[in-house]
Amino acid sequence: MPEYLTPDVYVEEVPAGPRPIEAVGTSTAAFVGPAPRADVSPNDPVAYTNWMQFTRDFTRPDTASTALSNAVYGFFQNGGSRCFVVNVPEGQPVEDGLAALEAVDEIAIVAAPGLMDAASYEAVLGHCEKLKDRVAILDGPQTAQRIDDLTNVITPAATRRRGGGGGGGGENEGAPDAPAGLRPRQSDYGTFYFPHIRARDPLSGQLVFMPPSGHIAGIWARNDATRGVQKAPANEPIRGALDVSQRLTAADQSVLNPAGVTCIRFFARQGIRVWGGRTLADSASEWRYLNVRRLFNMLEESILDATRWIVFEPNDRRLWKSIRRDVGAFLTGVWRDGALMGRTPEEAFFVKCDEETNPPDEIDRGRVIAIIGAAPVKPAEFVIFRISQQASGAEVEAEVAIRG
Repeated sequence: MPEYLTPDVYVEEVPAGPRPIEAVGTSTAAFVGPAPRADVSPNDPVAYTNWMQFTRDFTRPDTASTALSNAVYGFFQNGGSRCFVVNVPEGQPVEDGLAALEAVDEIAIVAAPGLMDAASYEAVLGHCEKLKDRVAILDGPQTAQRIDDLTNVITPAATRRRGGGGGGGGENEGAPDAPAGLRPRQSDYGTFYFPHIRARDPLSGQLVFMPPSGHIAGIWARNDATRGVQKAPANEPIRGALDVSQRLTAADQSVLNPAGVTCIRFFARQGIRVWGGRTLADSASEWRYLNVRRLFNMLEESILDATRWIVFEPNDRRLWKSIRRDVGAFLTGVWRDGALMGRTPEEAFFVKCDEETNPPDEIDRGRVIAIIGAAPVKPAEFVIFRISQQASGAEVEAEVAIRG
């Protein structure tokens, strides 16, 4: 309390009431890869809000398209409103461009259009897993000779060995080829789309097959704006797509869907649609649904960003009550938007921050811990994550529990 040393009238401004938590954005994308002009802003994230801005920087009248330029065009064509582009010159590792994105907090979607090798897949997935606030869109191959190849994990080239002639048969002589693999590894922060789409090249005007990641990122952004991040970006038309490079059947999808391969399919009456919404997580994982993964990315980052004020605050019951109030008010709003399952807020979520979650030993370590559980609309189960704030920084730890 301030000291009053002389008789007078004093006015104090005392903060009261909750501190509103605002949801972070979920539709800003980042595209990494070779741009039409290799000399422009190499490995430097540049923000764009429309296609004309991109063409002004990266194209000239005689410039040829790349997978990245087609992706940026497809993003804006399908409803995207803001993206970052990192030009990684041909021959340089994609990791250089991804490292530059780590400092850009607003990014929620990451793609490396047209980069379909094992090293690129691993780099993009590792980037998203490290930051835990964004999801990768990975392009599948243009076609697959065998559908089963899409369910096996891709390995670096030149790893197969065949038995050779010249006498003296070794143990590998006559051995069959190693199983082919086209799919990235399992990940809670990645998606994988197959096949490519046929669309008009925005620079040449020719009809070409192109990887779908840019168009898919635009669909995610459009879905977030019209329905919300809790709605799976599935059964959505792909604007600009005129055909697919390989037509899939319901039988094909029955093999691919459990493996985390999201199919792009042609339907006689509906046209070309995104027909699935899975991540690359294990089929038994709580994060196998794309909308659940992205919803909880939004919840965790929103709560973490908005509770940084509690660092250095007295760790007592008043603080715990403030945390329960602020987080509860935010989750109530999320529930009212239809993102959480339950007839009442009590059925949809809980926030626990009290003596039980903050025993004396945790207080002595300078930490305040809140355990938060929320039931996403699909599936109907609680996913529990723990928010821990401490004087030296902040961290989010995710743990999962299913409640019947």
